[in-house]
This record gives sequence, structure tokens and C-alpha cells, in this order.
Amino acid sequence: MLSYILRRLLLVIPTLFGIMVINFSLTQFVPGGPIDQVIARVQGEGDSIEALAGDGSDPGIVESDGDSAYIGARGLPPEFIDKLEINFGFARIVCAEGFVGEPTLKDPACVKVQIGSFERFWIMLGKYVRFDFGESYFRDISVFDLIAEKMPVSITLGLWSTLIAYLVSIPLGIRKAVSDGTRFDSWTTGVIVAAYSIPSFLFAVVLIVAFAGGSYWQIFPLRGLVSDGAENLPLIPRFLDYLWHIALPVTAMIISSFATLTMLTKNSFLDEIRKQYVITARSKGLSEGRILYGHVFRNAMLIVIAGFPSLFIGMFFGGSLLIETIFSLDGLGQLGYRSAIERDYPIVFGTLFAFGLLGLLVGILSDLMYAWVDPRIDFESRG
Repeated sequence: MLSYILRRLLLVIPTLFGIMVINFSLTQFVPGGPIDQVIARVQGEGDSIEALAGDGSDPGIVESDGDSAYIGARGLPPEFIDKLEINFGFARIVCAEGFVGEPTLKDPACVKVQIGSFERFWIMLGKYVRFDFGESYFRDISVFDLIAEKMPVSITLGLWSTLIAYLVSIPLGIRKAVSDGTRFDSWTTGVIVAAYSIPSFLFAVVLIVAFAGGSYWQIFPLRGLVSDGAENLPLIPRFLDYLWHIALPVTAMIISSFATLTMLTKNSFLDEIRKQYVITARSKGLSEGRILYGHVFRNAMLIVIAGFPSLFIGMFFGGSLLIETIFSLDGLGQLGYRSAIERDYPIVFGTLFAFGLLGLLVGILSDLMYAWVDPRIDFESRG
């Protein structure tokens, strides 16, 4: 097992590299880069040129020669564009050999040299290996600190949603398999299929209207993870306040996840219950409980465990944007969306690298859970 884990960990490296190559390459064809975003903001703010230029002088207005690669750069000082390119890592200052002092474009011995996409990619990867994700272009904060700041919201939504989905769906799926064809099986199937057809964001709006003061009851709060001043409460009241705040957003996120996981569990158990070894166990006089949980359970749960990584990652990162927006929660979903719109590449690629690495590691964890549920599985023999 140790050699298998080592092989999987080594496979993470080329897989993650491929993910970064593909996404970095795609961004090169997307119009409107980060410099265009800044130029658009500056032209809308007028006097912000001096503040962003940072040298305290009046840059004036210099007519462009028409060769600028940036949309909307006409009328902005070339020095301002040069400073943006250097600050964002698209160019560097190179000075003549023997130059002494701080490199600056004002010195005739120094010139600006563009950094190609290929070089920028390898510089970025070199930093990511050290888990140095750089700083946001527009927020003046490191990407690592920014992710850590937004992480509690996504941890809350992803962890609680996944946990509740498994705690409810697995027992319900087992009960439906045992009661296959009964009235209980029929009406529960109708309920979960109806729940699956309801979009999470629409159900979130219904919850707000019904229980958060929209039109009926003011039972749950509308925004935030905790109340103001909750940090001063004792541990148990503080935890209850936390649960009170997350009740509606977590409920909205898990409403559609019950159907897939419940039906997967039911069908998996039904498939195992009909096999010959179950018939043999019954002929030997074993109780239904012993057969179900002593023999069927570990075989039927394999396919359920196989779906854990995708469900976890989907809950954790993929399904929270609309929920965060509706319930005014500032988490990774909104961070990723705003960063993509603003072309804030350090955040886009930093979060992609971190989440891709986490997803691959969760996949390895899923294999280890396979072996834990069914010790007969030997990954070493697959080699």
C-alpha cells in the first residue's frame, strides 16, 4: 500500500502540471487582461493616474503613438503603462552591465524588457512549488492570506453539506433497498426526485422568503456566519449561533444532492442483496441484520465511497457562488468569480493550483477508504 500511495503522489505532479498548462494557455487568448482592467478604472477615475503612478509627479497627458497593445491606453502616459507592466510581472527592468543603484526607467542605462508567456509560466510554477502565490493585483494582499480569509465560509458550506448529505442519504438508501417496492420506497422516491429538480438558488430564495423575514417568519438571520459580538459569547452559545446562521445556506446547498447519493446507495445495496452469497448466508440461518451490515454493507459501500471526492469538491468549491451571493457570504465562490472577471491572475492561478492539489489528494484519500471498507482490495496487485 505504501508503494501505491507513493506512485499516486508522484502522479499528482504531472497531473497538476497539465492542469496549470491548459488553464494558463487559455488565459493567453482571453481579451481584456489585468492591465486593461486598470486602464479602464483609471480612465473612469481621472486623477487616479497620479496615485497609481506612485512617483508624486504630474505625468501629464501624452498622446499614444497608436502602437499600444492595451485597449483604451490612448491618452495615458507611457510611463504609467510601463509601471503597470513591471508591477504585474509582464516586463522587467534591465540595466547596462556595471550599473550601480536602484533600477529605474528614468535612468538612460536601463530599459524595459517584455517577459514572454513561457517564461512567466515557469516563474509562476517556481513560486507555487514553494507555495508562494504572490499578491493580488487589485487587493494589496497576498493570495495565501486572501484564501485563508475567505476559507471559513467555504469550509462551512462544503463540510456541513457533505456530512449531512452522507448522514441522511446512506441510511435512507439502505432503508429504501430493504423496503424496495413498498409504499415507503415509492413516496420517498417522489420526494427526493422533486427535491432534485429544484435549483439550489431558487430553493434558497424560497427559504429566505419563508424563514428569513422575506414575507412570513423571521426565524433565521439573512447574512453572515455569526452574529455581531459572537466572539464574546461562551463556547456553546457561540456554536449554536454559528449553526443558526448556517442552517439556511447549508439546507439550500444539500437539497439536490440527496437524490443522487440516496439512489446510488439504494441501487448498490439492491445489486448486492440479489447476489448468491446473500442467498447462501440466509440459508445458513444468519439474521438479516448480520447479512446486511456484516456482508452486504462493505461491498455496497464501495461505489458510494467512489463518489466521495467529486461530491466533496463539488460542494466545497463548485456550488457555493450563488448561495454565497444570496446569503451575503463572502467566500471562495465569490472570490473566484470576481478574480476571473477582473483578470486578477495571481488569485485565479493560485486558487486553481491549491484546489487542484487538494482535489488530487482527496482522490488518493478515496482509494484509502476503499481499502479500509473492504480489506480484500489490494492496490499493489494492480501493478
